[in-house]
Amino acid sequence: MGDEKVKAEATQIIGMFQVLPRLVVFDLDYTLWPFYCECRSKREMPSMYPHAKGILYALKDRGIDVAVASRSPTPDIADAFLDKLNMKSLFVAKEIFSSWTHKTDHFQRIHSRTGVPFNSMLFFDDEDRNIKAVSKMGVASTLVGNGVNLGALRQGLTNFSQNWNTSEKNKQKWVSKFSQKPNSSKEQK
Repeated sequence: MGDEKVKAEATQIIGMFQVLPRLVVFDLDYTLWPFYCECRSKREMPSMYPHAKGILYALKDRGIDVAVASRSPTPDIADAFLDKLNMKSLFVAKEIFSSWTHKTDHFQRIHSRTGVPFNSMLFFDDEDRNIKAVSKMGVASTLVGNGVNLGALRQGLTNFSQNWNTSEKNKQKWVSKFSQKPNSSKEQK
């Protein structure tokens, strides 16, 4: 399936959802492309998963920003590959650095850079530990098995909608609980 066909289908999927993320964040290795950067050379021409590029362009066309959060001991190679694929300019934030902590460091930086609240973000990654850590921050997170594809996009947007609805319900409960006027009966002495 070509990039344009994937983009059209991704646009259709995005259109099915009433609530959309403001920012979609992607891991790189085994999420946008089928390899680890540190096992490759800058001289190589990288490739992406078949649906990845079309999905990225569909999100951008719908006004949804995209970012990268990648843990890599070779951020220079990752950056070179994004450049070779003509993808660098698509991302509003690129947090690619070696970190032995969870991806939460990446998300703190992305939040600081973009101002987008965590509950307005959607994240795709191939590692369950990253999904769990970032989900605890309030980010709707989706585990991908064979890279980002149209099925993962649909699942991610579903996860985001559910996360958003839960967040809104909790906010409404909080507002109604704390906006009630205190008991006006006064104690008599």
